Amino acid sequence: MKFMKLGSRPDTFYSVEAVRSVSSDVSSDLVIQVKGSRYMLHKFPLLSKCLRLQRICSESPETLQRQIIQLPDFPGGIEAFELCAKFCYGITITLSAYNIVEVRCAAEYLQMTDDVEKGNLVYKVEVFFNSCILHGWKDTIVTLQSTKAFPLWSKDLGITSRCIESIASKVSMHPSKVSLSHSHSRRVRDDTSCNGAEIQRHRPTIKGWWAEDIAELSIDLYWRTMIAIKSSGKIPSNLIGEALHVYASRWLPKISAKVKANKEATASSSDSDSASEVTSKHRLLLESIVSLLPSEKGAASCSFLLKLLKAANILNASSSSKMELARRIALQLEEARVSDLLIPCLSHLSDTLYDVDMVQTILEQFMSQGQSPPTSPPRSKLGVQRRRRSRSAEIVNIEFQEARRSSSASHSSKLKVARIVDGYLQEIAKDRNLPLSKFIAIAEMIPNFSRPDHDDLYQAIDIYLKAHPDLNKSERKKLCRILDCKKLSVEACMHAAQNEKLPLRVVVQVLFFEQARAAAAGGKVAELPSNIKALLASHNIDPSKPPGPLSTTTSNIAADDQWSMSGIKSPKSRISTLKPKAARDDDLDENNMNPDGMGRPSKFKAFCALPTRPRRMFNKLLSINRSGSEKN
Repeated sequence: MKFMKLGSRPDTFYSVEAVRSVSSDVSSDLVIQVKGSRYMLHKFPLLSKCLRLQRICSESPETLQRQIIQLPDFPGGIEAFELCAKFCYGITITLSAYNIVEVRCAAEYLQMTDDVEKGNLVYKVEVFFNSCILHGWKDTIVTLQSTKAFPLWSKDLGITSRCIESIASKVSMHPSKVSLSHSHSRRVRDDTSCNGAEIQRHRPTIKGWWAEDIAELSIDLYWRTMIAIKSSGKIPSNLIGEALHVYASRWLPKISAKVKANKEATASSSDSDSASEVTSKHRLLLESIVSLLPSEKGAASCSFLLKLLKAANILNASSSSKMELARRIALQLEEARVSDLLIPCLSHLSDTLYDVDMVQTILEQFMSQGQSPPTSPPRSKLGVQRRRRSRSAEIVNIEFQEARRSSSASHSSKLKVARIVDGYLQEIAKDRNLPLSKFIAIAEMIPNFSRPDHDDLYQAIDIYLKAHPDLNKSERKKLCRILDCKKLSVEACMHAAQNEKLPLRVVVQVLFFEQARAAAAGGKVAELPSNIKALLASHNIDPSKPPGPLSTTTSNIAADDQWSMSGIKSPKSRISTLKPKAARDDDLDENNMNPDGMGRPSKFKAFCALPTRPRRMFNKLLSINRSGSEKN
């Protein structure tokens, strides 16, 4: 830290009770009152350097008693006044970044300029400020922070603006070229003196070396400083985002615990005004950080943005700040973690644990921004390009390839987001107050092609069914309609086949799909349990022999009990397409049955014959299978 000493005389100020005096052979003839303190001083040294005191004394009538001057609005208080008074007496004073602002404001108030005496205090302070303070990094930050106590004076004297400009000009430099504090300079020297690998390891820290230092500033000064840094255009957006992350971590740690403590204090005492003031300060801080976020995608991590959104929910920030965060999160949602999406819901209108509506808004933003470009150029453009020279055709081909790559990237992002959403569904499914409609709405936000498998979704449904045992049959059917049994793994199918909470239709469908997959993969139907064989034998069905073709026109089976089969292909196919003909509703249309559904190889006909049996047989089969497994 830089400092400057003025004057050479020893300090002769002393206190007698509440009065400050200076040792002198001459009796005092001037009494100055500054914010409750009284100073017994002399006119000559003070009036010779302070134009303001000259005018006050000249306007007062002369008396034989000591003249009394009151300075109730003196900037800097008694400390700043005493430094100015000692300067007038020639007593040694020390100026540094910690007191230069108050001394400069006090000198300006007393009008200690060169118009009164050459080399007066205002001149000396300005020289020290411009030549030393603004050249030092830490000195500038300390000085800027001290301007908070004198905002109007500092603004009028240009102290605040000059400090901000100095900081903004230094952040683009390498720390070795900036006059830093001793500890920081030593750390930088240690980093740069290491071998090449060590320098590479510390390079990200060196690039953002300034972030932690300016994080000490109050939010209003920090906001102005960051605006100046961004306006310079010399700092990459990712470093701006990292700096904002550092500042938020410094001033918004464990915000939920703080708000909870404030609410408890409000409920148990009369400190509601102070608690509300703390919340308002945090809200202003958060909204200021949001306004400083760079516009470029990836400038701030998705995890950081989601933490800001959580804090915004807790602090009841403005809806514009929340929507701005939601928009930015949607741009890089594939980077999110499930834990980050668990935003607490503090609304009095909802009893849910988490703010599902906000996550739904984020997903809507993500889907609207993720529209894939066309997979091929328009025909009209192709026709025009054929009539142009070959170089133009090459340009079209390049654009086409870029479009395909962009489409592939969008598809990859949706695959990642689908995984994240299914994990999120598993967490919110545990909430007993979560309405079924909201759970389904979140699940249906993901397009079908973005879920290559439905294992995670099935697990979320299973958790929801366990947490909500009071769901009726219709609600369970509605919930399970979002599940595609074709996309379940073998393990998931085994679990679902024994899941008593699933609707019977889904269980039977899962069993059929698993049998179909086994037949398609190995050419052989899996061995059925003995209890199922017994049930089939009671209906005169031999599963080892392929039955003859069935005619739907002569069948007496009700249309509601029939199932359709399609898409059972080679093992390369992920899973066969077997489902009830009206999976989206409970009303089955008999006219939509496929009469040629049994046109399959002989090894597969035994399995295909099963769906044409009445539903009551499946009920018996399921009950026997479950009872057998319970006994085992």
